Amino acid sequence: MSTVEPLNTVEIERFISAVKNAENSRAKELRIDIQNAKTLAYTLGIVMARLNGDLEKLISQQSDNQTIEIKLDQGAGWG
Repeated sequence: MSTVEPLNTVEIERFISAVKNAENSRAKELRIDIQNAKTLAYTLGIVMARLNGDLEKLISQQSDNQTIEIKLDQGAGWG
């Protein structure tokens, strides 16, 4: 069984903090430099890919655990 690396969400947290600060100071816009934007985009991509993988794994596990029960009564009650 493989271990899952923890996600580094520091860039997302920084962005959320910057948005809160901008909102609190009633700023009309928020600017980030291209390097921070690239890092944020990369981090969001990693997080979304992980979530998608986790969802696929969950769906696969749910479909593997389904039990179908069939009872054969040789046609009793058909006539």
